Amino acid sequence: MHLAELVHKQANKYKDRTILRYKDEKKGKWKRISWRSLSDQTMQAAEAMAEFGVEETENVGVYSQNMPQCFVTDFAIFANRAVAVPMYPTSSPSQVEYIVNDAKIRFLFVGEQLQYNNAFIAQRTTKLERLIVFDNEVIFHPDDKTSIYFDDFVKLGDTSFSESTVKIRMANTSFDDLATILYTSGTTGESKGVMLKHSCFKEGFRIHDIRLTMLTDKDHSMCFLPLAHIFEKTWSYYLMHAGVKISINRDPKVIAQTVTEVNPSAMCSVPRFWEKVYVGVNEVISNATGIKKWLFTRSIAVGKKHNLDYVNEGKKAPFGLRLSFWFYDKTIFTLLRKKIGINNGNIYPCAGAPLADSINEFLHSVNIPLTYGYGLSETTATVSCFVQKGFTLGTVGTVMPGVEVRIGENNEIQVKGETVTCGYYNKPELTKEAFIDGWFRTGDAGYLTDKNEIVLTERIKDLFKTSNGKYIAPQALESRIAADKYIEQIVVIGDERKFVSALVAPNFPLLEEYAKENSIAYATTEQLLASERIHRLIESRIEIYQKEFASFEKIKRFTLLARPFTMESGEVTDTLKYRRRIINEHYAAAIEKMYRE
Repeated sequence: MHLAELVHKQANKYKDRTILRYKDEKKGKWKRISWRSLSDQTMQAAEAMAEFGVEETENVGVYSQNMPQCFVTDFAIFANRAVAVPMYPTSSPSQVEYIVNDAKIRFLFVGEQLQYNNAFIAQRTTKLERLIVFDNEVIFHPDDKTSIYFDDFVKLGDTSFSESTVKIRMANTSFDDLATILYTSGTTGESKGVMLKHSCFKEGFRIHDIRLTMLTDKDHSMCFLPLAHIFEKTWSYYLMHAGVKISINRDPKVIAQTVTEVNPSAMCSVPRFWEKVYVGVNEVISNATGIKKWLFTRSIAVGKKHNLDYVNEGKKAPFGLRLSFWFYDKTIFTLLRKKIGINNGNIYPCAGAPLADSINEFLHSVNIPLTYGYGLSETTATVSCFVQKGFTLGTVGTVMPGVEVRIGENNEIQVKGETVTCGYYNKPELTKEAFIDGWFRTGDAGYLTDKNEIVLTERIKDLFKTSNGKYIAPQALESRIAADKYIEQIVVIGDERKFVSALVAPNFPLLEEYAKENSIAYATTEQLLASERIHRLIESRIEIYQKEFASFEKIKRFTLLARPFTMESGEVTDTLKYRRRIINEHYAAAIEKMYRE
């Protein structure tokens, strides 16, 4: 099904059935949008675009947090045979300016006040003609004579000219048309615009239909990650293809509350979400005593044996084990899942960064149906993911049907298939470098098992070499150690250095609690971090997680930081990956001190 017709064909099938839910922040209530209403709104917006002068194959920008209007705008763009160019809602004015100039965007749809302000600044140095604003509460700049609210914009399309224009364009759509340009976060340099055709999404729908047989139109998913993220974008489009209802989380900061309100049976997320769940649960267990602690520990052990040693292996568990698991699942595990807001769980895809095996194992042990996978913007997300039964911890799942994977030079994972990008926008040289003999070079190293599962070993570009000539994969250490409850973030240092070190941002609430329980006096955050006992605590925690690493891979020294790495500081990308070059610059003095001592 072509994305230009997806909404309208599904509206004919599902009619007044709910497809989107969003929260009215003023009233605190969830509102619904039916398939029929979404179809009507999409056509109105498409006709308004035609009236505004949007041309076929033109790049149209969307710069907003997750809102229903994002979906309306995307499908209206597709109806005009134009190209959707999403931007992360946290993008700075300079990032917006770069994308607008690179993609030659004339019309930019923006969300709230922050996005409007940044876009208005960028408008001064770009060829942006109009800003169309989703939120009616946004206050326009006094000098702004061209911006328009989205609600007023859609009314402009009610003409016979625009209606016929859109119908002709929809009739001429092709799967070979460009659907979207997704700009990467740029961890190692200038952001690149990944071009994906409609055929990429068509193939993505097909192969996910084969793999995700557990998903039905009775499911209910939470739209949590930014819609500029390839994972959320392709997942949301696929849900609509499958007829799955979607609730939209507008503010990432309140996701923990929103999940408990919605109780989704499905939700895609990055590992950080589940890491926090894991830390929270383990904190409860560590604080428990007596029979309560024994029950927690026993239930997890039973869950692991039942779900991973038997069910996942396709074997029937012994009666006693089945009975014990049933008891724990109906009591402890149910209470845990209700607390998180996922007691109706069916499938929770997780990708975008390494997930520690210990966390993966724990989630499956307590009967949370996590589907771990691997993919890139350039592959329309999924390259591999766990099968429902028979997956192997330590892998990122089985290669998707219709996708080919081979291992190239330096153990690089290379991909071929109809979901693979046709290249980078305006960057022919980079496009040429990204392919070898028709295979896309992922930049990730790993190997294939005899079950056609992918094992990731490192990110080739992230690899660094110590001055002793030893290669280190920092993500392997980081993903393992970040599972610790006292460590919020960790960045490993060591390129061209004589040993490995790290910058550590602690989990301050738990660290302060530890200080109180152990009578560690301090007046400021700096004094807390300077405490020798706190330093020994973090040192011992790091050592627990790196004991299986070779001596040359281990962290020898570390520095505790008074603040976390953030997107605002430029140290973390919108997809929560570390910008190592910028972190090295910001903490140059602290890093040098570790190697001087």
